[in-house]
Amino acid sequence: MGIPAFRINKKILYRIIDNRNDIIVGKCKSKDLNYPYFAIFAALLKLICDMRTIQMVDTKTQYHKIKQEVDKAVIDVLESSAFINGKPVQDFAANLSAYMGVKHTIPCANGTDALQIAMMALDLQPEDEVITPSFTYIATTEVIALLKLTPVFVEVDARTFCMSPEALEKAITPKTKAIVPVHLYGQAAPMEEIMKIAAKHNLYIIEDTAQAIGCDYTFSNGIKKKAGTIGTIGTTSFYPSKNLGAYGDGGAIFTNDDELAVKLKMIANHGQSKQYHHDVVGCNSRLDTIQAAILDIKLKHLDAYCDARRKVADYYDRAFAGNEKIKTPYRTGYAKHVFHQYTLILENVDRNGLKEFLASHQIPAMIYYPIPGHKQKMFASFGSSQNNMANTDWLTERVISLPIHTEMDEEQLAFISSKVVEYINQ
Repeated sequence: MGIPAFRINKKILYRIIDNRNDIIVGKCKSKDLNYPYFAIFAALLKLICDMRTIQMVDTKTQYHKIKQEVDKAVIDVLESSAFINGKPVQDFAANLSAYMGVKHTIPCANGTDALQIAMMALDLQPEDEVITPSFTYIATTEVIALLKLTPVFVEVDARTFCMSPEALEKAITPKTKAIVPVHLYGQAAPMEEIMKIAAKHNLYIIEDTAQAIGCDYTFSNGIKKKAGTIGTIGTTSFYPSKNLGAYGDGGAIFTNDDELAVKLKMIANHGQSKQYHHDVVGCNSRLDTIQAAILDIKLKHLDAYCDARRKVADYYDRAFAGNEKIKTPYRTGYAKHVFHQYTLILENVDRNGLKEFLASHQIPAMIYYPIPGHKQKMFASFGSSQNNMANTDWLTERVISLPIHTEMDEEQLAFISSKVVEYINQ
């Protein structure tokens, strides 16, 4: 005898997914889910769902789609034995420069090194002030203190999460030498306004593009540039979860200044102008050949990866539209968001409760970032904890990031968004 056909509405489907383990073993508390065929359906769902575990980022599935190319590239490096500064490093740097529309790309070991090398190349002196948002990952700010410079934290725009030009202008003093705008979560900072302020006060700009590689910025005159190529120097990270992620650590520095490019390369290589001639104090920061070979393959897919993330963001936007307790990510008119993160602002919602509720349904969620820079213990000596940053403090209490990556399917998105709404509307 065959199994009769029957219809299941979405509400019952999600309840079957939630209760699939209990249904299979006959311990489901819900009477209307005790129909015997639901147990078969639940078992199939369990198999499917176990195969498609929801993750914040799915690098494994992404890898399998380019496995043949990647495996060959890695084997080619192994066969060449050119593990450091092999040809793939130069090839990747050239191809990334072409993609970014920038004259020089200097690969390095990671995104933090990229920021440090950039500041070293600008000859900043101890106690010089460097302005940066407090609402960012600690790497942006720790290198400022590491180089004995003075971090000056400024407020962000509550909609974009990026540096406020008004706050920037107010923070400038005679000691200010550089600005580090952060393109957070995949959203570009308001670079046109920031550039005007920097020009007015003769300040350097170091763009932190770790979360926004591939983001297009359009100026009011119609000119387009990639985030990371607008200021004096741009930096990025190839941490595996990034939009352009390596299978290990990696980073890069961008500039259109020929002389600065020479200095950046020297600093990243022990300050050498040529072998055994060390002209400046430098460090040892290299992108290894295997990572460069992998990144060169993934670079060809970067625009598609960004489009896939936008598609996920579009789905979430529609799912949460009209819910007064949820503010979806704001999209500016000047930049094309690449959605490294999909970050909500919650109003009158128990954020930790939501995070725990999602975890109970095997849905990860993250809070980026619960403690802003100006309240971190490492900066206590600068007296930054006394800073009045209403927007930053408000955001750190309300933001939550949902899973977003290139391999998400509609079933996962429907399940995640339904659970978020279920908790918020209860």
